[in-house]
Amino acid sequence: MTPLQQLPTRRPDLSPRLAAPRASRASRLLDLPLLLLLLRAATPAAAAAVPAAAAGSHPKTSPRITAAWKGQESYSFPEPEPHTVLYHELGSDSVVVGGRGKLYHFDFIQGKNASLETVVFDPNKLFCQNQLDCENYITLLEKQKEGLLICGTNARHPSCWNLNNKTLTLLGERRGYAPFSPDENSLVLFSDDQVYSTIRKQEYNGKIPRFRRIGGERELYTSDMVMQNPQFIKAAIINQDEAYDDKIYYFFRENNPDKNPEAPMNVSRVAQLCKGDRGGVSSMSASKWNTFLKAMLVCSDPATNKNFNWLQDVFLVPDATGDWRSTKVYGVFSNPWNYSAICVYSIGDIDRIFRTSPLKGYSGTLPNPRPGKCLPDQQLTPTETFQVADSHPEVAQRVEPFGAKKTPLFHSKYHYKKVLVHQMQARNGSTFDVLYLATDKGTIHKVVESDHGAFNIMEIQPFRQHPAIIQSMTLDNVTMKLYVNSQWEVSQVPLDLCSEYRGGCQGCLMARDPYCGWDDTNGQCVSIYKYKGPVLQSLGPNEPHRECPSSKLEKSSGEAQSVILARNSRYYLTCPVESHHATYSWHHGDKKVHRCEPGWQNSDCILFIEKLTDEQYGLYRCKAEEGTYSRIAVQWELRKEATAEHLLMGDSAGGPGASLCLQLLFPLAVFLLFQ
Repeated sequence: MTPLQQLPTRRPDLSPRLAAPRASRASRLLDLPLLLLLLRAATPAAAAAVPAAAAGSHPKTSPRITAAWKGQESYSFPEPEPHTVLYHELGSDSVVVGGRGKLYHFDFIQGKNASLETVVFDPNKLFCQNQLDCENYITLLEKQKEGLLICGTNARHPSCWNLNNKTLTLLGERRGYAPFSPDENSLVLFSDDQVYSTIRKQEYNGKIPRFRRIGGERELYTSDMVMQNPQFIKAAIINQDEAYDDKIYYFFRENNPDKNPEAPMNVSRVAQLCKGDRGGVSSMSASKWNTFLKAMLVCSDPATNKNFNWLQDVFLVPDATGDWRSTKVYGVFSNPWNYSAICVYSIGDIDRIFRTSPLKGYSGTLPNPRPGKCLPDQQLTPTETFQVADSHPEVAQRVEPFGAKKTPLFHSKYHYKKVLVHQMQARNGSTFDVLYLATDKGTIHKVVESDHGAFNIMEIQPFRQHPAIIQSMTLDNVTMKLYVNSQWEVSQVPLDLCSEYRGGCQGCLMARDPYCGWDDTNGQCVSIYKYKGPVLQSLGPNEPHRECPSSKLEKSSGEAQSVILARNSRYYLTCPVESHHATYSWHHGDKKVHRCEPGWQNSDCILFIEKLTDEQYGLYRCKAEEGTYSRIAVQWELRKEATAEHLLMGDSAGGPGASLCLQLLFPLAVFLLFQ
């Protein structure tokens, strides 16, 4: 079960902000409104100098570019959909979203009008009178040979339908395929003719959560005591060297059996089951999974003493060579302070721990076959093996992150909820894992993992109409698109947003985006998938901009713009912050007069001058420095005005920005004066 317009980026106004001289009565009226305006954008220099690392996140793991893109291909639902499920077929231009009594079909065909088709599923309320949620919430969309399998709550009477060539067929009641309520934690996994589910079959007497095999071979379910109030996250099947050894791994959270007041309330787990498990020989074990074992997932950083015990989402990335042991498991974790961490595990490590670790709390000799071992030739598990595993289901060894340091890939002050990973190849053949992380604010962070660690490329705003929590998202590695939906709309997001990188060749390479490269012939930052000609890429951590041809280096924003200002006036200049990994500083002549550190969250680095004196006229430059990459972002020449009256009257010598500012502020100032 799926657990998933190009508008121009707003360019900050580069003109100086002006205010009247303090000596005049009008200037005194303007003091309060102007300061209120500035408080939004500027803070005292001491506060501005706090780097992002002080807030609990390394600057390189915060987005380099924020709010870089807003959805162009975004379609709204006719009405809000509080519970949705998303289905997308690889390589297609369409997406199907199941909502409340409706199935939406959207086409994202470039250059054509939006195509929206809906199928209505009226609930059968015969058995759901005087209860809540007597609607038909679609919770499962799964492609099958016969068409699209659609299952929903159907007014607390879970049912399924088949949609084939626009013909809808009722399949009837399907217990275990859909929950009774859309809020229930549920997980359904399909594998050939096998169906696995965590959904209870009875509404009132089946409250203990179980992992079941409900389709295919004989039905099995987990024992009632092996999990404590589990919240299921993700399940996957890993085919191993021998078919009888194929495993089901599922990831979940559960109540911590350690009741120490200092211990976390929940722990994160991975469980294993043998796909070919046929139950046990005794009446107590015949209908139960006999190969269940679970292990604790550890995600902590000893260097910062941060622990992350709340598993949010999981994504598995198969190894490119086909080695099942090298399959990587990306886990999103959080802690009580809503900080997040990404920890990466290998299936090989998980498999080894289940095969070799002692059982937690068990001191006797392990029976043969040992608990958790898959048996060939459809053998049944001996009673002694089942009894030991059933009473001691947890292995003693914990699963630690992959790598020598056993630490998170990175941790962040942002609260991540979902993760997708795209494994792609750059032009030089190097393989990169690119993470798409959904935040609790409805944005997506694009993070590239390499041998040098993680680098947060950009923050994406996927929705055009309403910033909202992302309910579902899925990735198409054929069309290079990301599909996401909220309760308001569904969007298609390109994976290669190369046009967002400014600053010529240097700005393109400093993005370190493996999807993008510099086309020196046409002078553009282009997608390596759309442009087949030669491109320049430099994806290492150190000074990628140095790879640019010397003739293409961007040193400056161009000639300084000049503005005439009156003596004793107050004003501020804005410098657009494009890279939040860079330091922005204002220079007056050879003197540095203001600094915005990496991680500065505002869209502008603002220089505010309280009172303009003779010494403060002249050239002001805003300099952006990122490693050894340095450029002048903005230049302004402040020139003297003979009198202040020209400015107050909106004289053209003061510039149109001054006149407009005063026209807007003066009515507010008069209002405040007479209050």
